[in-house]
Amino acid sequence: MVNSVPRLVITAPASGSGKTTVATGLMAALSARGFAVSPHKVGPDYIDPGYHSLATGRVGRNLDAYLCGPELVAPLFAHGARGCDIAVVEGVMGLYDGAAGEGELASTAQVAKVLRAPVVLVVDASSQSRSVAALVHGFVSWDPEVRIGGVILNKVASERHEGLLREALESVGVPVLGALRRARQVDVPSRHLGLVPVAERGAAAVGAVSAMGAQVADGCDLPALVALARSAGSLAGAGWDAGAALASSPPPPLPSPTLGFARAGGPPSSSGALPPDPCTALDGPCPQTPDGLGEPGPAVRVALAGGAAFTFSYAEHAELLAAAGAEVVTFDPLRDEELPEGTAGLVVGGGFPEVYASELSANESLRKAVSELALAGAPVAAECAGLLYLCRELDGLPMCGVLDASARMSERLTLGYRDAVAVSDSALAAAGTRMRGHEFHRTVVEPVAGDAPAWGMRAPERRVEGFVERGVHASYLHTHWASEPGAARRFVERCRTS
Repeated sequence: MVNSVPRLVITAPASGSGKTTVATGLMAALSARGFAVSPHKVGPDYIDPGYHSLATGRVGRNLDAYLCGPELVAPLFAHGARGCDIAVVEGVMGLYDGAAGEGELASTAQVAKVLRAPVVLVVDASSQSRSVAALVHGFVSWDPEVRIGGVILNKVASERHEGLLREALESVGVPVLGALRRARQVDVPSRHLGLVPVAERGAAAVGAVSAMGAQVADGCDLPALVALARSAGSLAGAGWDAGAALASSPPPPLPSPTLGFARAGGPPSSSGALPPDPCTALDGPCPQTPDGLGEPGPAVRVALAGGAAFTFSYAEHAELLAAAGAEVVTFDPLRDEELPEGTAGLVVGGGFPEVYASELSANESLRKAVSELALAGAPVAAECAGLLYLCRELDGLPMCGVLDASARMSERLTLGYRDAVAVSDSALAAAGTRMRGHEFHRTVVEPVAGDAPAWGMRAPERRVEGFVERGVHASYLHTHWASEPGAARRFVERCRTS
């Protein structure tokens, strides 16, 4: 199959240059002109795709070469872009920034090359004139395989300033496809983990996206941007499909007796004897064995936490659960006093429970229902915010009490990709399963791990983290199940048998 959907990658020399405003505004402007726009985001970010969805009316999807592997970038893109007229991909950080110490891995440049897509560089021109030419020249020449097809100048002070910038860029040979005035910058509020999510802003988010669209339409050459998108090379191969991914996913690894990891400030994990290098389980292939899950059984109901407090979830997770035989029902822990009727399993992703701690705590009826479900042994998968919600308390306020742990806000930001191995058998993974994930939080959980930790990690320090208790798998680590579809299959099967 050949994918020829026109596409652009919107990137910048560095974070804070305005690429989210430009990418979201371009999506909104094209949608307003009748284009079916497919929105994408490079990297693990959950918040920007919410604005992309608002601009396009379609699910915003992530393209993360670290979490999913470079080989899944094009199939996941094709899956999201199916039936669309054009795709807009917002980059992450600076164009050539990727996973620390991993070269170009997970960078916008790598994704642009995999997608054979032209790149538009958004430059913050607020404090420069002629120097912009040297900046753009450097980005153009750094990697000849990355095709920078144009520049959009952001935070331009005046017509005279714009003239100086355009004159300087003539020598580089890269066309200026737009110029956005400094005085018309759209204000999108931020806090400790980035932009405030769409789900929390309501009508204000709709207004902000509309303003971004108007700003881009007024300041950019939309026909030229569409023409550039149509110059993208064709992509061979089929789009990702949840059912096909489950059918072709390898069986899980055998439990390993040597998966020992050092606890932070404590003895070796009880899940195994500590080898000389506690991270040897991350080196080399894991042994494999059939999982014995058999043919799909009857549908089971899986409750998926949503609403303003739990906005971090990759769309592919729900798709994989459904393909594995689950009926996925979304509920809002801020408003719903009970779990959906017939809930056999619970998935609680990331978000901002610390912002809504008092409201979550006040919903005593739902907290009790979650606790009873977990104590009964039902599968529960909780990531980051979900981990905090399952704790005994968060900043002194009672939470679900599923885990004998306490959570609190911290001044320290924990951020980065992680290479992890499952330390304990759980509803998501057999011990020894290797997955890549991402941490992004300003909270602390004490203790950091239970008697049966969820993950062992090699960097930035060797440690165990998370909790596996009864059917619960709770951890700070965000994972993308497209890289390990067997996690969804295993979870749904446990829902049937628990």
